[in-house]
Amino acid sequence: QVQLEESGGGLVQAGGSLRLSCAASGRMSNVYRIGWFRQAPGKERESVASITWSGGTTTYADAAKGRFTISRDTSKNTVYLQMNSLKPEDTGVYYCARRSTWTSPYEYWGQGTQVTVSS
Repeated sequence: QVQLEESGGGLVQAGGSLRLSCAASGRMSNVYRIGWFRQAPGKERESVASITWSGGTTTYADAAKGRFTISRDTSKNTVYLQMNSLKPEDTGVYYCARRSTWTSPYEYWGQGTQVTVSS
């Protein structure tokens, strides 16, 4: 079973940057894709970006394009989310999650890390 742990959140001013990390433990051979999601207070959780574990193919939500970069280090079993030009509307709890196949849902989730962007 794969477990996920996020880190790197914090308080930053608008225009600043943060890099989130998602450390995975356990077998990675059955991991197809790892995604980053966020949930702002009073809002539904939304997808931010994702990356396939083996090939590194990425996807981004429109709100993340041009500002966020997702990457992975297979030697460290870690996925990163580099966030630049942060805006107050990026505030929320950021979660990483993994799915086993391209048809399966995101089955395993981390506990989340808080990102707060002040104006």
